[in-house]
Amino acid sequence: MYTLSPHNFHIPVMGISFTIDSPVKVACYGINSALSIIEDNLVEMMRKYYYQENNEPYVPIEKHEENYRVRRITDYLNLVNRTVHTKLDKLKETAFETGSEIVKYFEMLPEESGLKAKYHQFLEAHGEARAELEQFLRRNVKPGAIEVNIMTKVDKNNKDQKGEIIPDGSDALGALKAYAESDLENSAVIFSAGMNPRLFNYLENFREFDASDWGVFKKKVVIKVSDYRSALIQGKYLAKKGIWVSEFRIESGLNCGGHAFATQGLLLGPILEEFKNKKEELAADLFSLYNPAIQQRGEEGFDKPHPINITVQGGIGTAEEQQLLINHYKVSGTGWGTPFLLCPEATTVDDETLDLLSKSTERDVVLSKASPLGVRFNYLKGTTADKERQQRINKGKPGSPCTEKYLVSNTEFTEEPICTASRRYQKLKLEQLESADLPVEELEMQKADLLSKECLCIGLSNSASLNYKVPMVKKLDAVTICPGPNIANFSKVSSLQEMTDHIYGRKELPQNPSRAHMFLKELQLYVEYVQEEIKSCLRPGPRDIKGWKTFCDNLLEGVDHYHNLSKKELIKNKQAFENGLQQMNSRILELKQNLE
Repeated sequence: MYTLSPHNFHIPVMGISFTIDSPVKVACYGINSALSIIEDNLVEMMRKYYYQENNEPYVPIEKHEENYRVRRITDYLNLVNRTVHTKLDKLKETAFETGSEIVKYFEMLPEESGLKAKYHQFLEAHGEARAELEQFLRRNVKPGAIEVNIMTKVDKNNKDQKGEIIPDGSDALGALKAYAESDLENSAVIFSAGMNPRLFNYLENFREFDASDWGVFKKKVVIKVSDYRSALIQGKYLAKKGIWVSEFRIESGLNCGGHAFATQGLLLGPILEEFKNKKEELAADLFSLYNPAIQQRGEEGFDKPHPINITVQGGIGTAEEQQLLINHYKVSGTGWGTPFLLCPEATTVDDETLDLLSKSTERDVVLSKASPLGVRFNYLKGTTADKERQQRINKGKPGSPCTEKYLVSNTEFTEEPICTASRRYQKLKLEQLESADLPVEELEMQKADLLSKECLCIGLSNSASLNYKVPMVKKLDAVTICPGPNIANFSKVSSLQEMTDHIYGRKELPQNPSRAHMFLKELQLYVEYVQEEIKSCLRPGPRDIKGWKTFCDNLLEGVDHYHNLSKKELIKNKQAFENGLQQMNSRILELKQNLE
């Protein structure tokens, strides 16, 4: 059965390696966290590391072996699961004394937790009552969920030794099969980056995602979405197949780490308001499709919809914002990603990159075109990968060696897909651009976009390799990191307890004094985004202009929503918030006027 975490926040997936072993670090404290399971070479490296750490015999799963990807991932998840439960058992046996692991577990819980209240009773109790409470507390220490993330867009077909496509062996399908066959319970698979029909259809093959009773699942399905419409479309698609979506994880379109999927000017506040107002309607709509689907395959069906959790992530940075999201928008929990990159007890970031993160400012995080997927990508400048990319350009040899091939998708010049960050593609594309007789401005813009592409397979994996001194790919050790803009507000490398104290408002971490509210920051990012879109379109047509006007209208509706929020005294620094809204409102109106 999937049990709720005693915490009301989770640690989302970050990059590939930065949360690859986060469950090992935080699950024993009841904190949910997610890891990416696409990069099987990284997974194999981590298998080796943790088998050796646990003094268990490590047997490599080689690439020439049948079904090696699935076996690597399944075994790593089982290994992580065993490691978490071993740590949890040891934690339960520690003494209730200052600094012990079990005390740390209870001290980190939110103050409104019923378990935390029992802990406070225990501290005040004596004799037999204290002994009874101690046993109660030990019995109720539960682990956080080990969640896995599958980015739906990363789904190339894989071939066997004879060069033939492996049926159901694509990257995403293989990862899903590996997760379904793992020992994990109290777990969930998170689908991010939009709908992949092939992947969603493949879910039907696994009974592990079926409900054994009302609200009871061995493995749950979670979908990361940017708005209500996306949740409804994807939820209905799966409901028709008898798959229940137990959680919609709303992420800010731009105020987030990694790939940024901008909405058409729809802001987080209004999106959350729509989810709050339509949550029961959403559950009813999905249930009307889900119940007949499971009855058609011979199951009994249910009298009412299973619970649906709504959570939110992207740019959250203060306890005040945490409480606003939970109390006003009624979300079940929040995701704190970027700040945890400065918490080595929770994430895996190499020392050099950690230092760079701690010193970063707003100018250092850019909404780049670095991703070969063609999706905008929040990116920290000055990393070793950034420097390496520039060095290759300076030497006249732009592009990266493509060793992992997870992001191969382009067939512009080749029959087999290749990666737009690869040396091969960039050479061919530059030759094409130079011979295309383009206007100078357009030529330079296209070249800049092309040369900004970076190898993410290696760059996002190497931090774990450097941290644990286990090489993954020989001679390739540069690191790419993709924090959200929120990293500019955090500078202290903190402990897990310091971070949880900050989230729950017990003790604040030092922050940038000029930090804007998360809603205001997102609004600013969207205004800058649409300004850039307008500027970079050299020959806009009527459809472009109509789209930008709609974008601006949606932003203005968001500003009105936030004004109403401020009037309800739900924003702490109301005057600064209102001033910021007014400035953004003026910029949007000016943009719209220019479009006229």
